[in-house]
Amino acid sequence: MKQCVMQFLKVQEQTIKTGGKIFLRFLYWAVISCVTGALIGVVGAGFSYAMSYTTGLREQHPWMIWFLPAIGLVIAFLYHFHAEDRQGTNLVLASIRKEAEIPVSMAISIFFSTVLTHMFGGSAGREGAALQLGGSLSAQFGRWMRMNEDDRHILTMCGMSACFAALFGTPVAAAVFCIEVISVGVMYYAALVPCMIASVSAAVTASLLGIHAESFTIPVISGIDIVTVLRVLVLGILCALVSILFCRTMHFAGFLGQKIKNRYLRIAIGGVIVVAVTTLLGTQMYSGAGMDVVAEALSGTARPESFLLKLLLTAVTLGFGYKGGEIVPSFFVGATFGCVAGGLLGLDPGFGAAIGLAAVFCGVTNCPLSALLMAAELFGVGNLCYFFIAIAVSYQLSGYYGLYSKQKIMYSKYKPEFINIHAK
Repeated sequence: MKQCVMQFLKVQEQTIKTGGKIFLRFLYWAVISCVTGALIGVVGAGFSYAMSYTTGLREQHPWMIWFLPAIGLVIAFLYHFHAEDRQGTNLVLASIRKEAEIPVSMAISIFFSTVLTHMFGGSAGREGAALQLGGSLSAQFGRWMRMNEDDRHILTMCGMSACFAALFGTPVAAAVFCIEVISVGVMYYAALVPCMIASVSAAVTASLLGIHAESFTIPVISGIDIVTVLRVLVLGILCALVSILFCRTMHFAGFLGQKIKNRYLRIAIGGVIVVAVTTLLGTQMYSGAGMDVVAEALSGTARPESFLLKLLLTAVTLGFGYKGGEIVPSFFVGATFGCVAGGLLGLDPGFGAAIGLAAVFCGVTNCPLSALLMAAELFGVGNLCYFFIAIAVSYQLSGYYGLYSKQKIMYSKYKPEFINIHAK
């Protein structure tokens, strides 16, 4: 009996020690990720204000787009001493898998080059730049704190989540996206609590600094209607095809750009193409991120050709050396395509735009859970089942294509099989 009691007490002592270590680990990350989130939330808010100011400046002075080729030379010079010039978000993903190191200078370069790209009419997003900005700053924080390599990788994900959440105001999707996008099929759950705290901290900080979360009102379809289910399923299939087109076009433009070895000539040619196409179209609706066009699509209005023109101009802008993100352009493409295609399928155009936005985002990033949470934060949970259908279909039928070539797809989308390949 005495031995049993002693054994019981020993087990309890070990349990308390283990629990204490886990709790101390929790406190360690709670403090570090909260501080990191707040600091990067300030940076993200500053980046957001800079983007808003430059976008407004360009809209007031449309002639500024004529200087896009010349400003491209400035951007090329900013990256002249960077071996990581062409990698961008891929470098951040590779660093988390211990394949590369992120220089802190990347944060400075991506900040100013993205602002300049938007100011002078390049077609690009901002959230992809946020991933690079947050990732590079937090990686430097980790080096300053002399963290071990594994902890630095978690802190890098915290920074990515924080800057994404600060800019777009979707902390839940931001936290999950940054642990889902690295390796499809294997999520870095060790980073879940740190990323959650960092993204919420950054979102709160940005809100206090006047950055408001994005949200949209769309029609809510009550109940589950079989006809609507079938229409949404068809729209999900079409969005998967658009996702493949998006990824292939982006990669092909980058391939063409690399054929021009001189970076200054390459970016100048890209600028000339963007200016020429924009002038021929007679509108600058495709310049910058285009969130105003996304809002119009979600209200039920979009031009049939908008998704294709945005895709082509974004591919040229980023493929020839200008800087920015690919995620908001995917929102633009998905929303405008979904608005038109959804209307043709008999869905409310605004509802179709929301479905298209979420489904194309999923298809190009291979992140179904993040896409579903993004839809919930942007549009509410009223149509969550329909979003789930479209996102699941788009995820599977978009195959192994993706925006980021450094993204690993660990498990097959079609059967329970370990494949461990890079996204195409």
